[in-house]
Amino acid sequence: MSGNRRRSHGEGSVFKYRDGFAAVLDLGWIGGKRSRKWVYGKTEREVLGKLADLRRRQKLGQNLAAAPRTVGEWLDEWLRMKERDGTRPSTLQGYRKLIENHVRPSLGKLALDKLTPTVIRRLLAEKTDAGLSATTVRHIHGLIRNSLGDAEREELVHRNAAKSVRPPAMRQTERRALGVDEAKRLLDVLRGHRLEALYVCALTVGLRRGELLGLAWSDIDFDAGTLTVRQTVQRAEGRLQLVAPKTDRSRRTVPVPAQTLALFRAHRRQQAADRLAAGERWQDHGLVFPSKVGTPIDPDHIDRTWHKIRAAADLDWLRLHDLRHACATFLLVSGASPRTVMKVLGHSQIGLTMNTYAHVLPEIERAAVDEAAKHLFG
Repeated sequence: MSGNRRRSHGEGSVFKYRDGFAAVLDLGWIGGKRSRKWVYGKTEREVLGKLADLRRRQKLGQNLAAAPRTVGEWLDEWLRMKERDGTRPSTLQGYRKLIENHVRPSLGKLALDKLTPTVIRRLLAEKTDAGLSATTVRHIHGLIRNSLGDAEREELVHRNAAKSVRPPAMRQTERRALGVDEAKRLLDVLRGHRLEALYVCALTVGLRRGELLGLAWSDIDFDAGTLTVRQTVQRAEGRLQLVAPKTDRSRRTVPVPAQTLALFRAHRRQQAADRLAAGERWQDHGLVFPSKVGTPIDPDHIDRTWHKIRAAADLDWLRLHDLRHACATFLLVSGASPRTVMKVLGHSQIGLTMNTYAHVLPEIERAAVDEAAKHLFG
């Protein structure tokens, strides 16, 4: 077939080029300059296929005039975008770790608009075969999917290829739940401990570790019997930081039991003594649970302290985060609605609450049916 044959309007200019063929797609005037996109191939048929693919991507919304980027270059740009948008430092740190350890080595040099579902699926399969947990592989998939979503909105790609890839399924492992007798044994061990109020607050109010460490005295309303979650402590970039909660649902005001409020009052008296002993070394951040000199406590320190407490209570299996789960379980069994539990815990969706605590729902349903039967049959 001759390389000099004229083609119909809109088909594109295909011509001989060196040892093969080339074609040009006219993109019009952009920024005062004529913009064109070139494709090359060994045969005229190959070039026509590439030309058709360009038109298809253009029709689907991809900006063909945008400067070409590799996946690695886009991820660097995407991280800068997320930082400007106010993404939390710890989240950015997690993104960078996933990118540098798992994504960039395999995909970094690939052209962004050449990233396909097959390439992503193979990467996830490689990571799974290498022994990474399903959770980590799902995080890798989520990062790629989110970054491609922004690339699609920027018209750098015509579709989000990661949406067509199914991440590995999570294995549902039912963790042991803290029983009432075990909780009472834990409370006995905690009695008089320097951080008794912190751990009891986790058990009775369900705050996360970072939320407990970020709690300020101004966030507690002793008259109303409530506390408000406004900030959290995180370690990012080698230092502790006070940051806003991750979601709007995490910013919440919740009721506090009278027993926990009493522990807060006792803890405030203890803190006054700490402040007096520290003298000029005291750095006031207004925190309920600071170090002995007023600074935020390292979350790792809380974990180390917790390990000693759970061992003393003969509860070596119990994680600190399990106190939050125990709080939710006790609320549900006591008759609280899942939506109430969702609000107390600061879950973003009711489905998360229902799925996390599905193991106690049959017990609640049985109690409700039995109670209804009592009204009917006496």
